[in-house]
Amino acid sequence: MSKSSIGLWLAATALAGVAAPAAAQSGLCGGVGDNGQWIGGSEQSSDISTAGSYMEQMALVLLGNEYVALFTVSSPTEVRVEAAGRGGGDPVIDLRDAGGTIVLSDDDSGGEGNSRGEMMLSPGTYCLSMTSYDGSPMTGFVRVSRTEQDALTIGTGQPTPPPPPPGPDNDDTDPMPTPVGGGICGPGSRDLAGGPIDGMLVGNGTSGTASVDEVTSWGFTLAAPAAVSITAENPNADPLITLYDVNGNYLAENDDFDGLNSRIDMTSPLSAGTYCIDMEALSDSSLPITVSVAGYDPNAALFGQYERGEASPPLDGSYPITTLGPLGNRVRQDINITDVMTWISFDIDQSGLVVVEAVSNGIGDPIMVLYDDFGRLVAENDDYGGDLDPLVAARVTTGTYLVGVRQFNDGETGPVRILFERYVPAQ
Repeated sequence: MSKSSIGLWLAATALAGVAAPAAAQSGLCGGVGDNGQWIGGSEQSSDISTAGSYMEQMALVLLGNEYVALFTVSSPTEVRVEAAGRGGGDPVIDLRDAGGTIVLSDDDSGGEGNSRGEMMLSPGTYCLSMTSYDGSPMTGFVRVSRTEQDALTIGTGQPTPPPPPPGPDNDDTDPMPTPVGGGICGPGSRDLAGGPIDGMLVGNGTSGTASVDEVTSWGFTLAAPAAVSITAENPNADPLITLYDVNGNYLAENDDFDGLNSRIDMTSPLSAGTYCIDMEALSDSSLPITVSVAGYDPNAALFGQYERGEASPPLDGSYPITTLGPLGNRVRQDINITDVMTWISFDIDQSGLVVVEAVSNGIGDPIMVLYDDFGRLVAENDDYGGDLDPLVAARVTTGTYLVGVRQFNDGETGPVRILFERYVPAQ
């Protein structure tokens, strides 16, 4: 066996515990599991019957695809499966047995648009797939647990549709929240300072700060039709915002968009008039939350996706990327990262395997994504090998690839050492 063959075999062996595609099990779950990832990092670590805690993966779904998590059951077990979307994502889950039969499906039983299901499972291998309800790109979390372990979602047991609009058949409904304060959204609400928002000036907006105990609804007025962005910021309070028009018609809501902060982007212009933002704090209602309304900026929204790693930046120089050039067999790069994604590009001139690892030595909690030059997500990872450091491995072909690394927690910074290892097939 040649040196390069040995290196490739060792790399593949070392990665048996990575959340990597289960390619060795062709046809698993009727073929759905062929590109799945062991939710515990490896098949041996993915037995929910014996797991000391729940098992969870961060998932990214693009272009109408699905994300598949694999797990096993070694003895009859009451199992809970869940998916929670971020940034307004609406996940749908299907649970299949090893033969591909769907044994459980759900859309909104987790509450707030999230998915959840519980059932007794017999010993075997199972595939939990997550898709986006409307086919749009979505980031979320998938969790498998026993019913006595912590749940990911609140679990309503039934979908939570938006409030119905007022009308002759809904006279007994009260779609608008009952606010405290005193403003345009009804008795007791508070208006955002700064007067009407000029929808023609992108970024020119208004804001206000108060706890949910003080104000449960904020009002604002558009002087002209405008696409707007609404944010609520204080991760320690974990804000949830819901947008209504002045008649109480439900328009949109969001919980976690950027970490635990919330954001609603109304990309289609709202009509001129008055609007109300209903406030909830899922962690601490006594903490102040800053609520802002500004003109929607599509370029800023796109840059936000780059900063969070939800999309890869272009290679035209319009966004900062550290360029390594042709990747050697072993390359080390030391960087200091924040909660904004740092991007590094490298070139591959021969098909093979690439392993990228971020070592933090316990400073922070880095996460990592790997994209090809067309903007397709190749691999991602948060925690690998029993600690908080990520590792990704992927087969690569000739071309340029981008690695993004950032801290998972808001406001966190810390140094990391990035190790790139490249393996090529024997000739």
